[in-house]
Amino acid sequence: MRTTARFPMYVGALIAAVTLAIAWEGTTVAAQQRAAAPAAKAPRTPWGAPDLQGIWNTNTAVPFERAREYGTRAMMTEAEHAKALAELQERNQRPGRDSRTVGGQPGIGTEKDVARAYNEFWFGDKPTRLSYRTSMIINPEDGRMPAYTPEAAKRIADKRDFLAALLQGTSGGRPGPVSPRRAERSPDYNLDRINRADGPEDRGGPERCLGDNLPVTMGTGTFGGVMQLVQSPDSVSIYYDVGQGQGFAWVIPITNRPHLPKSLQLYHGDAIGRWEGDTLMVDVTNFSDETNFRGSRENLHLIQRFRRLDANTLQMEITAEDPTTWTAPWMAVQELEKADEKTTLVLEGGCHEGNYGLLGMLLNTRAAEKAFAEGKGPDPATQDNATGGGGDN
Repeated sequence: MRTTARFPMYVGALIAAVTLAIAWEGTTVAAQQRAAAPAAKAPRTPWGAPDLQGIWNTNTAVPFERAREYGTRAMMTEAEHAKALAELQERNQRPGRDSRTVGGQPGIGTEKDVARAYNEFWFGDKPTRLSYRTSMIINPEDGRMPAYTPEAAKRIADKRDFLAALLQGTSGGRPGPVSPRRAERSPDYNLDRINRADGPEDRGGPERCLGDNLPVTMGTGTFGGVMQLVQSPDSVSIYYDVGQGQGFAWVIPITNRPHLPKSLQLYHGDAIGRWEGDTLMVDVTNFSDETNFRGSRENLHLIQRFRRLDANTLQMEITAEDPTTWTAPWMAVQELEKADEKTTLVLEGGCHEGNYGLLGMLLNTRAAEKAFAEGKGPDPATQDNATGGGGDN
């Protein structure tokens, strides 16, 4: 009797569970179909290779790492996507670090407005579309970067401590006198904005027109970056235009040659391409210590795969490995969208030619030091020239 009495309750609970599972599955079916759909056969070049050519953009936002709430799920449900998209659009309306306001009031026409106008232009092109992907990282399964090795963690901590020391006594740092570490050399080849301008090496990589590191499409969608890809039978040329003159060209030979000797290091690495069916596989080694890709430098090994999913979608997948930086290799993926080539212009980067900003920073610091020595102004070492003013950007 007890079994008979409980049986209808068990069946009811089972039916409810199955119904809930089917309902949840229905919310994700569209996203799963998009992810699992086989790629259409790629168009071919006149010489028979898959045609990956075009101008491809990154205007659809994808989180690089997965929020822990998603666990191991690679795709959002329809409801989650709608909520996340609404949050993205709401964030786009918030005033950023360089918004045209002064003291919370419109500041159009003021001196501050003029000073901020340049940066506001670059922050104005914000993504309005959101991928169903919960993260670019697809391996590890939790969608998050593997842990740093003890060696890398110490390296990163040493640099963080150095940056903090040079901010001591400024509005952007901890209270106290000017740190005696201000005269020290950076513990690594500096690519950060040090709170010092003794020379160009104290300024960040973008300020020095060093260009962006590879693979630049991973996480640059905020600036609406574009990638133009052109092919020939024995090479592929990729030009990245990511704003503020930081673009650069990357020529990838299609060859079976071995990599260069380890003693030869290149800022963008030694890239060797080959075809794996309809996928272009690019193996990149021989980076230099002047490259910084999420904590990895000269020991970075990248494998990039480019595959055309359909007429308007190019998928880029990377596998990154560096046993001196991460405890395990990791993999990330991003879909790029084909841009309208009639309205999208990809222009040659002219950062160095127009880089009066760096010259101005150095001249201004020398003038401030001279004035302070004459008792006419504040000590430049007590001014914050590194954090950019903080705020939501």
